[in-house]
Amino acid sequence: MSSRTLRRRLHHGDVDGKRKDHLDTSELDSLNEPLLGGDDYIENKKICTLEDLWDDERKKAQIHWTFLFSNLIAQWAQWLANVVIGSGSLLGRLLSLPSNALYLQNNRMLPPPLSPVQEERLRNLRQRLEVPFDGSKTEHQEALLLLWRLAYPDRELPSLKSDVWKEMGWQGSDPSTDFRGGGFISLENLIFFAQKYPASFQRLLLKQDGVRAEWEYPFAVAGINISFMLVQMLDLQSVHPSSLPGIYFLRLLEEDEMAFDILFCIAFQMMDAQWLAKRATYMEFNDVLKSTRTQLERELALEDISSIKDLPAHNML
Repeated sequence: MSSRTLRRRLHHGDVDGKRKDHLDTSELDSLNEPLLGGDDYIENKKICTLEDLWDDERKKAQIHWTFLFSNLIAQWAQWLANVVIGSGSLLGRLLSLPSNALYLQNNRMLPPPLSPVQEERLRNLRQRLEVPFDGSKTEHQEALLLLWRLAYPDRELPSLKSDVWKEMGWQGSDPSTDFRGGGFISLENLIFFAQKYPASFQRLLLKQDGVRAEWEYPFAVAGINISFMLVQMLDLQSVHPSSLPGIYFLRLLEEDEMAFDILFCIAFQMMDAQWLAKRATYMEFNDVLKSTRTQLERELALEDISSIKDLPAHNML
């Protein structure tokens, strides 16, 4: 059995959250998921829209000289890992992860230089993230109705404000009030999931797997939370991601322009598996989401992950 196969089995085995890897929870604790919020959620929790989170260009100037120096340190560390210690040892892997980057603090690193492909795709992704959901726009209304058609192809389209939207897992009769910090991209993620992996989408929508709780998580709003969580985890609010998961994600983005959307589908499937393993109920959703993030960060850090399809949890789709 190859080491890669063994590792995949081990990672599928920790879906119940029983393994307790160390994780800096300070960032997790600041995660304000909109799932359980009411109409005054933004005012009380002070959630910023994603476009308000972008750092200004001063960050580039602040790290410029440090980054130049870190390149020299990283090159020496890479040589030491490969020649003196050997890449097969634990220390060797630490010194060679990733090339041209240096640990700072709080699990963050100086970002490595991006390739032209990474630059372009990251820029396009950030442009998508800056678009808030606007229920008055025809394009956004049509996207919402498209999601309904994909979810319930044999049912009549509802009006944009109707109690039947609650069946999909919106909190009220007007889905536009549930987007909050998730933005339009969270709706795009749900549509992508329904089109790319329709069987998995339907299983989660209809809660077909496992023994379900009496008080289930609402499907649509859970999807918005997952999109929001991924943006924070991957540090996409920064000019250049500098968190470890964010840097690892850039490799996947270079291989597949839709890596973020596919990662959303994987994370949704992960979350549902965690939900079932923990026998969770509605009020435990945020804990399940944090466990999902922990598992996803662990898979992103695996040394042989070079594309989104290499993630062990991709097999769950």
